Amino acid sequence: MACSNPGMAIRDGYICIMRISVADAKNQLPKLLRAGQDGEQITICRRGLPVADLVPSAVSAAQKPRFGTMRGRVVIHDPDWWKPMTDEEADAFVGRG
Repeated sequence: MACSNPGMAIRDGYICIMRISVADAKNQLPKLLRAGQDGEQITICRRGLPVADLVPSAVSAAQKPRFGTMRGRVVIHDPDWWKPMTDEEADAFVGRG
């Protein structure tokens, strides 16, 4: 059983894979992405033959960054790196000293 309407993923109580043409997929990409995000599988067809499947990603886009994962890996060579240079350091840096 194939569904050709991208707005309908359940027909007669049975879940079916949406089949959509390349042109329709191009015109309705945001709607198809939302459907994929909701767990639906979409098959994109060219001249009636399946060429690609749009399936939900295994990696969640809503993962929050984990802070502290670089603890112990960052090395600060000069603890005063943020302070302005003295005139002597600036002259040495540009080659005038």
